[in-house]
Amino acid sequence: MAFIDRIKLETALIAALFLGLAPFVPEPHVWEKLKMLASGALTRPIDIFDLVLHGAPWMVLFLKLGRMAGRKAG
Repeated sequence: MAFIDRIKLETALIAALFLGLAPFVPEPHVWEKLKMLASGALTRPIDIFDLVLHGAPWMVLFLKLGRMAGRKAG
C-alpha cells in the first residue's frame, strides 16, 4: 500500500470532492448510486460501474486517512 502513502492528502481530497461527487446537480452521483444500492435497485452493469467509478476516489481518501491515523497512533 505504498502507493497510497505517495498520494498527497490534498490530491485525494480534491479527487473525492470533484470526481467522486460529479455531476453535482440534481444530486451527487455517488449519493444517487448509494441510495440505489440501499434500495436494491442497483442491478444494471452500468450503474454498478458508475458506483465503482465515483466511489474509487472516496475509497482512496479513506485509505489515505486510515493509514495516516495508523502511523500517528503507532
